[in-house]
Amino acid sequence: MDSKCIFCKIIKQEIKSFKLVETDTVYSFLDIGPLNEGHALIIPKYHGQKVHDIPDEYLRDIVPVAKKIAKAIGCENYNILQNNGRLAHQEVMHVHFHVIPKDENGGLIIKWPVKKLSEEKLKSIHEEILSKLN
Repeated sequence: MDSKCIFCKIIKQEIKSFKLVETDTVYSFLDIGPLNEGHALIIPKYHGQKVHDIPDEYLRDIVPVAKKIAKAIGCENYNILQNNGRLAHQEVMHVHFHVIPKDENGGLIIKWPVKKLSEEKLKSIHEEILSKLN
């Protein structure tokens, strides 16, 4: 835990939150600046800035908790979003996942600027990534 981190303080209940689901490894609560009603955050109980900083065991409950929240909200359409770093729009430097309901009244708006890559370029990227996975 990081004594200066707002999410660590929420986990320790030093800061009030509207808690939804808590397990041994994650804590979830309503976002106080929601994109839509029911917008929730799920945070690992391990402080790390980016998802690759978090031990796997602290990530195992993320999707099951997100599913429970989405079902409880009753949203047919929703986004599960996770950002890593300032350039990726991460505001709080503690890994967190958003469950954002999407309906005609609001939710996440995404503009997806697709890049065109040649098959040769894709093959090169594929080979480079594969070489680093092992």
